Amino acid sequence: MAAPERGGASSDVAVTEAERDDIGELWAVQRAAYVDEAQIYGDPFVLPLTESRGQLLRAVEGGAVLLKAVSGGRIVGGARGKAVGSAATVARLFVAPDRRREGIGAALLAEMERRLLAADPPPAAITLSTGHGGRAAPALLLAAGYRQTHREALHDHLTLLHFRKDAAEAPAGGPGEPVQERVP
Repeated sequence: MAAPERGGASSDVAVTEAERDDIGELWAVQRAAYVDEAQIYGDPFVLPLTESRGQLLRAVEGGAVLLKAVSGGRIVGGARGKAVGSAATVARLFVAPDRRREGIGAALLAEMERRLLAADPPPAAITLSTGHGGRAAPALLLAAGYRQTHREALHDHLTLLHFRKDAAEAPAGGPGEPVQERVP
């Protein structure tokens, strides 16, 4: 997850469901967002950087929810998640490097939660994972009510931090009107 947040400069951002025509731009923003994470770990093969546009499209065709954050006609962030049975996972959450620390990641996460919880059957919890190297992503998750459940060493240079939020602690409701937020 590459979505450092803090709350900084204000901007108008709309978070909506992405369309098929958005796949290319979302893929490009995802790659730009994860470059710094690859640098932290000294690994240019972190999954979000090796994922192809076709893989992203297949995930969406397979039932994943794909969101985009748009500001001034430009996609500045995205999120991807999926609910299956009693479980839901946020697989990607990213913000363009030049638009971080504006609350965009928090807005994407909140809308993803709403959409995942609208699944039938609704999931009991939402989970996601992030690398150990950054402080901003875990801080964002903790501020959003997630708790760290465990750590998983994938390689000598990479440990994943796993987070969970019970459905009872997440915002209720399904997708409605596009979220038009003035992010702090």
